[in-house]
Amino acid sequence: MDEDNNILEDCYIRHKGNPLPLLKERIASLPSDIVIGFTGTGTKGICDFFGISPINEVIAQATATSKLNKEIRTIIEIGGSDSKLINLDSDGNISDFSTNTICAAGCGSFLDQQAGRMKLTIEEFSEASLKSEKPPRIAGRCSVFAKTDMIHLQQEATPIYDIIAGLCFAFARNFKSVIGKGKDITPPVSFQGGVAANKGMQRAFSDVLGIEIITPERFAIMGAIGAAILAKDKLNLSKIKDFKIEETPIGLEPLSLIAPIEEYQDKIKTYPCLPPSTFRLPTYIGIDIGSVSTNVVAIDEDKRVLARRYLPTASRPIEAVCQGLDEIGKEIGEFIEVKGCGTTGSGRYMIADFIGGDIVKNEITAQARAAYDIDNSVDTIFEIGGQDSKFISLENGAIVDFEMNKVCAAGTGSFLEEQAENLGISIKDEFANLAFSSNSPLALGERCTVFMEQQHT
Repeated sequence: MDEDNNILEDCYIRHKGNPLPLLKERIASLPSDIVIGFTGTGTKGICDFFGISPINEVIAQATATSKLNKEIRTIIEIGGSDSKLINLDSDGNISDFSTNTICAAGCGSFLDQQAGRMKLTIEEFSEASLKSEKPPRIAGRCSVFAKTDMIHLQQEATPIYDIIAGLCFAFARNFKSVIGKGKDITPPVSFQGGVAANKGMQRAFSDVLGIEIITPERFAIMGAIGAAILAKDKLNLSKIKDFKIEETPIGLEPLSLIAPIEEYQDKIKTYPCLPPSTFRLPTYIGIDIGSVSTNVVAIDEDKRVLARRYLPTASRPIEAVCQGLDEIGKEIGEFIEVKGCGTTGSGRYMIADFIGGDIVKNEITAQARAAYDIDNSVDTIFEIGGQDSKFISLENGAIVDFEMNKVCAAGTGSFLEEQAENLGISIKDEFANLAFSSNSPLALGERCTVFMEQQHT
């Protein structure tokens, strides 16, 4: 930009996690002695090198908007890993703002990941969404949970463009309920940031908010324009040639088992064999129907395991339960007499109605009862399933406290399964062995699954 804030040259490039080579390339042709400003989440190392302060992203967005679009009162800005809602007063000053937390559900990485799952470019993703007339409802709070909904819809032969539109609407609803909670969204509203290029998102925000959304001509570079307007530091860009960010991966302690798993497996009582007999053994069936796996077990009156099956639910819970019961029936059916049946898990009520179950128990109660029966000294349980993680505290077998994950999959099995698939390894046969073979595990943080995936990529 010149001194009158006229834009002389601009560019928008996706750096795919490696911004430095692009930065060096783009500024190589600029005058060596210019006034420059940096903003954005990736500026810290660069600004530290030059000894300058980065320009706040919210201020940069607001400054550019007030200069180029004076009538705007609300800014929705969505980039790759963050989202912002900024309110402006009649003078263009910031009156209020809100940003996303460490969840990727409200940022561009969420859409990128969903497009990648469907083998689409983000541009193809954008165009396809406009074909939908009745977008289905999809979970928008977590990318892993959204995947589950997508699988269900695909199995029901839902058109891909409807699924894509459903994701766009889920994204907009999530933004309104989380980032926009308690905030005024006063028109005119400007939609800015890289995600504003997505036509499906433009449509979704207009419908969800019930107001017209304006997408400015330079929506993708408004932050850079604001940084240029606010720039005060005069730098010799020849220094950039020597600029390097030295990053030494932070290694964690190797994984280890405190006690061999076999010690606890031996405490589970099993029936050695069931010989042919005219006497049929009284038996009880337990079914745990979860989002990812279905478990069916048969025990006798002494709580000895007679047979068990662990099957993928694969979004077809009834079929999974039927398969498990059929296999156990073929194995021990002629030797037993079923006296009762109980269900637990996320699909417990439906399956109890389907099989005529005698009792229905929540997962916390079921986990606690089984753990205490196996070892009555247990006072703490960590249970991790496909989409749920639980902490349960016991005193003399009674539940005194518990906690579950809410709407984030960072602590669930679906995250591990998805990352194993991305890395091309088997979650069942290779994942654990490779983890234990590491001498210096990488610190990937304790954040959203999408952000963790970006780090190991």
